Amino acid sequence: MKKIFFLVVMFVLSVGYASAQSQAEIKFDTTTHDFGTFSENNPIVSCVFTFTNTGDAPLVIHQAVASCGCTVPDYTKEPIQPGKKGSVKVTYNGTGKYPGHFKKSITLRTNAKTEMMRLYIEGEMTPKDAK
Repeated sequence: MKKIFFLVVMFVLSVGYASAQSQAEIKFDTTTHDFGTFSENNPIVSCVFTFTNTGDAPLVIHQAVASCGCTVPDYTKEPIQPGKKGSVKVTYNGTGKYPGHFKKSITLRTNAKTEMMRLYIEGEMTPKDAK
């Protein structure tokens, strides 16, 4: 009886260990984007961050949270298979914001080896009457 119990415990532990070995990994082409200078006349700008799942398990983005309500992230919702690409589109809306330099962050929570990542956007919004 002890042998059977021991074998069952070893089997469960080995299955758990084997399943823990396959894990997703997220690799971004770049984690920062500079919009440069843009006018308050056209205060909405967007960029796309592209990433690849370099791990050996499906990658899932659970959450994408911006540091400010003026920044909205939109990301690939379905699981990204190993070797495949996904994206995070970030839109900054400077309407009603003071012109000048800004820097915002977007925090991603995933099932990857690195569970939390940050993306950054920045730029300079010039006043409406600036030439």
